[in-house]
Amino acid sequence: MSPLLKACIACQLALVACAACGKDPDAPLPARRMTASEIAQHPALGAIAGTSGLAGIRTVVLAGDPAQSGMYAIELLVPAHTRIAAHRHRDDRTAVVVSGTWHFGYGRTANDTGSKSLGPGSFYTEPANTSHFARTENEPVAVIITGNGPTDTRYESPAHPDVAPEGSQP
Repeated sequence: MSPLLKACIACQLALVACAACGKDPDAPLPARRMTASEIAQHPALGAIAGTSGLAGIRTVVLAGDPAQSGMYAIELLVPAHTRIAAHRHRDDRTAVVVSGTWHFGYGRTANDTGSKSLGPGSFYTEPANTSHFARTENEPVAVIITGNGPTDTRYESPAHPDVAPEGSQP
């Protein structure tokens, strides 16, 4: 999927997230224009608020700031053969799979039989305080997530060795 199409999806998700979170969708959104090449040059970060904290996952902030109050949109770039343990966030979030196959499930324990395979263009929600988990198989995955911050990440079980230490996520 082209970077331009990714940006369009992110904007649409931002509007859905605002409506889902009770924020007035008619409130002014800061003016921002980015070409496809500018989006591709946007810096990719590691663990930030609302991400899994796993090494190798890169995050691109497309709009807002997940650590602050207000709407945000992030793109997660998840390498092949990655497992994200069951966790939850304080805010309602919506997401679209941009590329790859994302195996996503709900529950306090991650298990392969409890996940659903979501390909490019698939949509899912992460309701506030609802545990969920995900994994990739033989290909990397890109997912655009929107929410109304501040957000956080709280794991269901003691921190996995690949997960950032407790308290490192705002």
